Amino acid sequence: MSFSELLKQCRKQKGISQAELASKLGVTQQAVGKWESGRSSPDPATVARIAEILSTTADFLLGLYRPVSNVTTPEERFFGNYAESLIPVIGTVKAGYGALAFEEDYGQEYARVKDPSNYFYLVVRGDSMEPRIQDGDLALVHKQDTLENGDLGVLVYGDEGEGTLKRYIQRGNCVVLQPFNPAYNELVIKGEDLNRLHIAGRVVETKAKW
Repeated sequence: MSFSELLKQCRKQKGISQAELASKLGVTQQAVGKWESGRSSPDPATVARIAEILSTTADFLLGLYRPVSNVTTPEERFFGNYAESLIPVIGTVKAGYGALAFEEDYGQEYARVKDPSNYFYLVVRGDSMEPRIQDGDLALVHKQDTLENGDLGVLVYGDEGEGTLKRYIQRGNCVVLQPFNPAYNELVIKGEDLNRLHIAGRVVETKAKW
């Protein structure tokens, strides 16, 4: 779902009108209407404020999570009733000798997940995913070797390449690694080069500056 759709959905679930949300944000109702129609988008700071008002997260509103069925609220969708567990924080993901290596131990951080052993935190490096994800942020990653179209994933390209956080796009017979920052170009991978693309996992949550 798009930001406009998720915003409208969360606002209605919270029982807040466009006018009420606008008042809390100090903007016009017309501005909220434009956000919900997709004609414009708020800046990152406003997105964070909206998330706080609607009792959700900025990442949920920005579509960085995949909803889970049979749950009612945004918070329950992604955190449920699981106890907090310590998840390892790593600095890099690399490919080599046909396997992925998780390097640089930065300790542990808490997360509410069902199977803690299947997750890791990655310290984001660089600005290719700004403004949504900043250099130094933490990305919570579920270990898996497949992604669905549009997922945000940690991918390694090349036999000895280093992991990069990008949106995974399937375009015909090609795979596109898409940055959020318009200053960066997409990486299009096709043909035999697809054999050199390794998927380390799917990003399910990001935390602001670590």
